[in-house]
Amino acid sequence: MLKMDLEYERGIFFIRLDGTLNRKSSYKLNNYIIPVIKKHHLKRVIINLENLKEIDNTGINAILNVKCTTRCNKGHIYLCGIKKDFELSLKHLHIKTKTTEGELVNLIEV
Repeated sequence: MLKMDLEYERGIFFIRLDGTLNRKSSYKLNNYIIPVIKKHHLKRVIINLENLKEIDNTGINAILNVKCTTRCNKGHIYLCGIKKDFELSLKHLHIKTKTTEGELVNLIEV
């Protein structure tokens, strides 16, 4: 099961994932998050994976879809809270990463 905590603050769309991002739950990113990004032309997205317990290839593809949608808006996507178990799987996405949301907010606002 995947829970999402969504917040829009200071021009940044925060997506905090909790649970498992797999074949059964990745539709939440594809069907709910991507339309929001398109409709509101969001340009800065931070996905926090700190509470993510498991991710498979379908989940990685869902994150890639969010990246492509954000890039279509001429925006940027960032990841934080990546566990060691997921680092290698997510490295090929070529998305900027930091340890915490605060570090990313500082990076974006500079």
